Amino acid sequence: MTTSASVVIVGGGPAGLFLGLLLARAGITTTVLEKHADFLRDFRGDTVHPSTLTMLDDLGLFGRFDALPHSKIRSVSLNDGDGDVVMADFGRLRVPHPYIAMVPQWDLLDLLADAGAAESAYTLRMRHEVTGVIREGGRAVGVSYLSPDGPGEIRADLVVACDGRSSVVRAAAKLPVKAFAVGFDAWWFRVTTAAYVGEQLIPRLDAGHVMISIPRKGYVQVASLGPKGSDATLRARGIEALRADVASLVPEIAADVHRLSSMDDVKHLDVKVDRLTRWHRPGLLCIGDAAHAMSPVGGVGINLAVQDAVATARIVAEPLLRGEFRDGGSGVLAKVRRRRTLPTVLIQSLQRVLHRRLIGPALEGRIAQPPRLLVAIARRAPAITGLTARFIGIGPRPERIPAFARR
Repeated sequence: MTTSASVVIVGGGPAGLFLGLLLARAGITTTVLEKHADFLRDFRGDTVHPSTLTMLDDLGLFGRFDALPHSKIRSVSLNDGDGDVVMADFGRLRVPHPYIAMVPQWDLLDLLADAGAAESAYTLRMRHEVTGVIREGGRAVGVSYLSPDGPGEIRADLVVACDGRSSVVRAAAKLPVKAFAVGFDAWWFRVTTAAYVGEQLIPRLDAGHVMISIPRKGYVQVASLGPKGSDATLRARGIEALRADVASLVPEIAADVHRLSSMDDVKHLDVKVDRLTRWHRPGLLCIGDAAHAMSPVGGVGINLAVQDAVATARIVAEPLLRGEFRDGGSGVLAKVRRRRTLPTVLIQSLQRVLHRRLIGPALEGRIAQPPRLLVAIARRAPAITGLTARFIGIGPRPERIPAFARR
């Protein structure tokens, strides 16, 4: 089976569905391929930052988003032993929605998919697993896939990889990548609780332990950080040891840690930080995690990927409509990388500093509290918490929805 589209997007995550919706609203025939049957999967990143909330406003979708069950994080704090010190205050941002919304990612993806389905130029195909990239004359001209109906191909002027850090398209394109050493992994789990844990995100440090507790509706989502390669050790310690660690670092939910029933509920994330030094080949582009794997620190991965998608739509829409991709559009695709490289580098650089100065020393048992200088600056100059909130919540080079996609 062979079909065609102007653009084929591989991967139905936030970047892929945002990009598909934007291009379809520009009148560009777009097909999104997603290998799973639905979006009800175990996502670890459920953060929707102020920048993305503004985009949902521009798309005319915020009302529907706001009706979804979600919690709000209005600040990020660290505890120095004398109390919680605000490090990022989203209330200082001059934006329509000055908070981070914590919403199950499958709800966000369902919303975006429904919005795309209303566009005549948009097609979403579930249970279509891309197996390779089709090339002719030195450029990508489509992808091959497997579906319940058998193998098939989609021919397109442009192939966009939004299929994550293990991207099939990225591997097929053999794009050069720069990887950075990361000394820790993350384990995600949830603790059901009726306890009110506020609207703050508070990373908890202790000698040898780091945990991040995220308040949600009816439960707390916990990320426990530990040395890379220690998954087997963690599981060998057993559920009782993990419960004790949680009760010690997050005492607000100590009475409910028994609700964490087994280690089967604990999901391991192999933390990686890397980025492509070239994001494109003729007729092919990588964005989001396919172009740059981010650390979970700051929860910025989803929102950076969405901004990649918005920049991509704005840059490629008119050239696609004018038929300028017959030669692969390398000049146009290079503009996407130039636009999005700076924020990627800046955010990854900050994450790596936090790895070295905060997370690494805590896991090695060298510190049990945040650096004194960092705390002193936040206490004496609280206005700086607005700058850190802007860096996290909006980013160093924010994107706006192009006029052709606004409603």
